[in-house]
Amino acid sequence: MNRARIPGWAGRNYLLLTAAAIITNLGTHGALIAAAFAVIQSGGDGGDVGLVAMARTLPLVLFLLIGGAIADRVPRHRVMVAANALNCVSQAVFAVLVLTGEARLWHMMLLTALCGTGQAFFNPAAEGMLMSSVSGEQVSRAFALFRMAMHGAGIGGAALGGALIAAVGPGWVLAVDAVAFALAGALRAFLDVRHIPERAAGGGLLADLREGWDEFASRPWLWAIVAQFSIVVALVGAAESVYGPLVARDELGGARPWGLALAAFGVGTLAGALLMIRWKPRRMLLVGTLCVFPIALPSAALAVPLDVVGLSAAMFVSGVAIEVFGVSWMTALHQEIPEDKLSRVSAYDWFGSTAMLPLSTALAGPAEGVFGRGNALWGSAALIVLVTALVLLVPDVRNLTRRTKRVSGATPDAPDAPDAHETAGSSADPEGSLRGKG
Repeated sequence: MNRARIPGWAGRNYLLLTAAAIITNLGTHGALIAAAFAVIQSGGDGGDVGLVAMARTLPLVLFLLIGGAIADRVPRHRVMVAANALNCVSQAVFAVLVLTGEARLWHMMLLTALCGTGQAFFNPAAEGMLMSSVSGEQVSRAFALFRMAMHGAGIGGAALGGALIAAVGPGWVLAVDAVAFALAGALRAFLDVRHIPERAAGGGLLADLREGWDEFASRPWLWAIVAQFSIVVALVGAAESVYGPLVARDELGGARPWGLALAAFGVGTLAGALLMIRWKPRRMLLVGTLCVFPIALPSAALAVPLDVVGLSAAMFVSGVAIEVFGVSWMTALHQEIPEDKLSRVSAYDWFGSTAMLPLSTALAGPAEGVFGRGNALWGSAALIVLVTALVLLVPDVRNLTRRTKRVSGATPDAPDAPDAHETAGSSADPEGSLRGKG
């Protein structure tokens, strides 16, 4: 690409991180589908598919806090490369077992658990690294473009993965994912961390976790929104992984309408990220939180149920909304959290937001049996609206404003990124853009 066409705020680290994220998302989204088909191909049923999915999620939740503490203790790019190497090896072994017809359920659970462990260490390090790679007045634009590239690659990866599974089988898709992790890890090895101050010697891992908790708990806007999303993510996860396919099968004519609805959600996330490139609301958390309300729409649409057009429209709107929130959230973290604590705070964010997801997906079936599917879905939609309304009672959520002067100790200037020139708290927003959490 011609360097003259690259924005000044898109420094070397940002470009490397974006390119690596595109590569991994192309591989991973196809591999998630391939793993399910590998279980079925080996003679497994729906319960076995659920066990393999749970094997990925549990280590992700269990090791997130440790991963965040380590990522603030050692250079983050080393944690990212090591996690990519673990994912590469686990997916390569998974691919070989599937291709040779030797894959057993316990093999697949163990290997997906290793993949989830890698993600637990990778996610906090990656979020901290991304936030330290940009600075100045264009940070929200940078986050929006990053998320747009990531979501676009995810949509393309899922489509390509599905086609490859039909053509050559799930084993080769898993092999492609292993190669993608290797390539992305190689790119991340070239990240420049010289702009990140070396961490002073301190206590052990528990002391790091306590320090991260103190930073997390001292900010009402932070823990309130994470508590909100522990419920929102759990409810949305149950609706999309359990109720959505069932409604599609029983009411909409099969898997194709559900696939179209999921595609509409993906297009919505791209549209939301594109919108956030242009819009920079001054009260970013207020705007972001107001955009959580539409996330209840898919559950309500499934409860009716609406036809495929109505369901797809609801999914599209929720996709736009989650991106508005997501970029707002990343911008707030970048602005308010000191750089040396970014990964630990991110780990508490990830942990809180995903902790209830395994439980909600496990209880979705029993809840349907007790309350009925429609009532369970209406209850999910109502609960999302309720917890979001409660978060708006927190003054900092309503009043936190965008500024370009950082808090003491916040993210230092990234290499190749310009300094900010606006005054703190300025309400001028000539470009008019948006953001989201995810």
